Amino acid sequence: MALTKTDKIWHNGKMIAWDDARIHVLSHVVNYASAVFEGIRCYSTPQGPAIFRLREHMQRLIDSGTIYRMENPFTLEELCHAASEVVRVNKMESCYLRPIVMRGYGDVGVNPMNCPIEVYMACWDWASVRGNGPRRIRCRRWPRLPAIT
Repeated sequence: MALTKTDKIWHNGKMIAWDDARIHVLSHVVNYASAVFEGIRCYSTPQGPAIFRLREHMQRLIDSGTIYRMENPFTLEELCHAASEVVRVNKMESCYLRPIVMRGYGDVGVNPMNCPIEVYMACWDWASVRGNGPRRIRCRRWPRLPAIT
């Protein structure tokens, strides 16, 4: 099922157009998978959109980055505010939020320390992720490989 894009994505403190969210092919994240992310649900309520356990998700995002030696340039409060703004600006009643902290374009080597840390936050309609029908989870059994002796 195709993802239904929204108008704006939050990038390093600013709202940008969905189609302007781009990274360089030689970014550290592309070459070495140096990123952490969260997946957060936002539900429609009679009082308006409600982001499920927002502070806990954002704290875990910060903690994951710290473990990965990526100090987040934004505070917990700034990230929570950004999530609320992404939902508000895109006029979403319910949605899925995806904050991502990644190493961007800098040095091309394995050492990530000279690569800038970038933060993106997008949201989109949850139905485009899960579909409208019942969820089915299929477990696949993989054959065991023989031990190497």
